[in-house]
Amino acid sequence: MKVTLFIEGASIGPNSKAANRRCREGFSKLLEKCGFNLRMLKLVPCGPRNEAFDQFKIALKEKSSGAHVGMLIDGEEPVKNSEEPWAHLKRSKDNWAQPRGATNDQVFLMTTCMETWIVADQQVLANHYGSHLQASALPSIVNLENRSRQDIQIRLIKATRNCTNAYAKNKRSFEILSKLNPDTLEKRLPSFARTRRILKEKLK
Repeated sequence: MKVTLFIEGASIGPNSKAANRRCREGFSKLLEKCGFNLRMLKLVPCGPRNEAFDQFKIALKEKSSGAHVGMLIDGEEPVKNSEEPWAHLKRSKDNWAQPRGATNDQVFLMTTCMETWIVADQQVLANHYGSHLQASALPSIVNLENRSRQDIQIRLIKATRNCTNAYAKNKRSFEILSKLNPDTLEKRLPSFARTRRILKEKLK
């Protein structure tokens, strides 16, 4: 089955074209390492989460019977039940109502944010940043998805502040994303495990 995935993450404005390219490349490399056939998986970087939701709703109405559309966005907050993402999005500040015809297997949450996926693979961070990485500033890998996105992001920035290529959203985040080990993420992050499981089912 052909899958189209609308992704939150790239910036908007004059540099949006380059940011969208980096976003697509980062997620493509990570998902390819999951064993997925990228010819069957179309990734659409959308910038802000509202834009991802809007494009998802349009595609949902227009999709053919042999296709699957979904969106990959930040959870923003810890998720009570990862199998019911629409309930989470309704309870959250987004207050998004589940569109008619939409199902839970069309929403993939990075809980609580993309940086949670990044800090889950601290071996890749060590390889990427080298000796200047302040590993002690990184959060524990235990129950990572229960940490706030602000805590995750602040700790990642602090841990890399002495590195010449210090972490920066959009500018450097997608390069690290492309290097992550999906097996490591699957072991430590229920949200990633769910995403991998559902995409594997759809991309048969």
